Amino acid sequence: MNAAVSPANAPSSEPPDRGPQRTPNGAAGALGRTRRDYSMFDAEITGQMFNMRLLTRLLRWLRPYRSTIVVSLLLVVLSAALKIMLPLITSVVVMDHLLMGGTGGRGVDFGLVALTDRIAASTGFTPLIVAAGMYLLFLIAESATGHWHRMTLIRAIVSGLRDMRKDLFAHLETRPSSFFDRVAVGRVMTRVTNDVEALYEMLRGLGQLFGDFLPFFVALFLMFAISPKITLILLCALPVLATTTYFFRSRSRYLFRMVRQTVSQLNQNLQENLAGLTVVQISGRQQRNLERYTRINDSNRAYETKSMRLETLYGAFNDSVSHIAIACIIYFGGGEIVQKELTLGGVFLFTRYLDMLFLPIVELGLQLNVMFRAMASGERIFQALDWDEAIHEPNDPVALPARLRGELSLRGLNFAYDRDVPILRNVSFEIHGGEKLAIVGPTGSGKSTIIRLLGRFYDFEDGMLFLDGIDLNRIHSHELRKRIGVVLQDFHIFSGTIYDNIALGDPRITRERAIEAAKTVNAHGFISAQPKGYDTELAERGGNLSQGQRQLLAFARVLAADPEILVLDEATASIDTETELLIQDALRKLTAGRTSILIAHRLQTIQEADRVLVLHQGEVAEIGTHAELLAMKGLYYTLHTLQFQNMDEQIQDATP
Repeated sequence: MNAAVSPANAPSSEPPDRGPQRTPNGAAGALGRTRRDYSMFDAEITGQMFNMRLLTRLLRWLRPYRSTIVVSLLLVVLSAALKIMLPLITSVVVMDHLLMGGTGGRGVDFGLVALTDRIAASTGFTPLIVAAGMYLLFLIAESATGHWHRMTLIRAIVSGLRDMRKDLFAHLETRPSSFFDRVAVGRVMTRVTNDVEALYEMLRGLGQLFGDFLPFFVALFLMFAISPKITLILLCALPVLATTTYFFRSRSRYLFRMVRQTVSQLNQNLQENLAGLTVVQISGRQQRNLERYTRINDSNRAYETKSMRLETLYGAFNDSVSHIAIACIIYFGGGEIVQKELTLGGVFLFTRYLDMLFLPIVELGLQLNVMFRAMASGERIFQALDWDEAIHEPNDPVALPARLRGELSLRGLNFAYDRDVPILRNVSFEIHGGEKLAIVGPTGSGKSTIIRLLGRFYDFEDGMLFLDGIDLNRIHSHELRKRIGVVLQDFHIFSGTIYDNIALGDPRITRERAIEAAKTVNAHGFISAQPKGYDTELAERGGNLSQGQRQLLAFARVLAADPEILVLDEATASIDTETELLIQDALRKLTAGRTSILIAHRLQTIQEADRVLVLHQGEVAEIGTHAELLAMKGLYYTLHTLQFQNMDEQIQDATP
């Protein structure tokens, strides 16, 4: 039977104003929901080589560091100028002017010859020593400005992507449970880690290309000024180099993807085997698992070998093109030297500028794969940032009083995670302030769903839920959750100390308050026995605590927060007998004076509840005291007979 709502606490038949209504963004109520395509988080996105829209959005995070980027650009211009000057000193100043007795190479010495002579005349040093000193100073300056450019650029990029990662993390933290019900956590983690890292590689590569192409254009201008004929001959190699680079990069992109995929498979297989090592050894699967791992490993080796073979061939081809280009410079340059159209220093200058001519093309080819990956990563990141699914918050939330009575009322509540699979059907009951209500029922009957709706982890439209007569949809979820303490069977331990895991960063929970809460729920004893007491660092997921100790720590966490409503979702399951009495005593202290909802399978917990609510296929089947429901001989009686009879007999035998 359904519980009737008492007239004193019954809300008005007209629903209160919930503010402007809109369809919730996710699997919430049973009616009027928007279907979303969650599969896009599992699909592989093929990035474009260049996406201006994506780069424009990316500038939002780099804009606060634009002054640093401007400094970096000025430094790269200065570094490029110095890089151009270095070959001029060795070729024009030393070879043509000092050794061959010329005056410079067709006016492209930028005054270096005159500067060398003037310094030599004023200092008394020989011009050759002056030229060597100038070369050393220019080399140091070029290295320093180049390093400074790279560091300032990286600082700006890292700072911008740090802000992006923070914004992405904050955005994902506010997505509702319906989002994480359908999107794998691994996919979400990839966006925050690997995809942001891919953007870093792209931005750093673009900065490197900018630094390479500045000397490219200056060197090309100087080479035309010295010998247009040789320059045009060398330019013929650029289309060949670019075409070959594109071909090799296209092929290697597939191989690199397969390498990453097989490495991922290796890591997944290794993690599965090590995590389940006990089962592997018990079942004697070592050889079979080794064979499977070997197959994946051989596949990875094959793709690695192909990619290395391709890289080696590509490097050999680039070296061959460079050597052919040098041969052309020597052949045609020698002819122009004989005809007095080119100096020996000019030929040497061409060989030095050859790297500046070819290197940007090769680097551009190397960056193509990075660009493809980064554009795909950017699409995934902005896909997550643009995902607007969220719990509906009221425009004008109700301010809750300093202390709630803890009265709850559900009226005609219907809910479904998926549109076609209803979970709750016309659920109506109420809980009085300070009452302990146990909820029981078969698996899938909707017990935990009620708890999730109470904490507003999902939106609901069909039906109403009231807290002290206030519609839950008019209360901000953050304010509501501060008034509800939840203890789950799978209690989550965060990295940090025991005190950190009790306080959870709440400034109201001082160390003294945390210690007092731990003493109340019988957790102080085992905490004090730890090496550093409340400052003991806990292992991953609390691995250095027993199940019972973690449960007591959960009770201490909730008690320190002092909520008016307490929810225990099978919180006393899987507890060893040694701590059973401590757990039960802590539970009684924790629920004293609080409205408590207990989802439990332990008979003792259910018997100590004021009333028991029985759910069946999403509907309220029965409600009453333990004795009343047994006397009715309905569904609860059947559940008790099937699940609790043996335990009941043990308790009766142990009672004097």
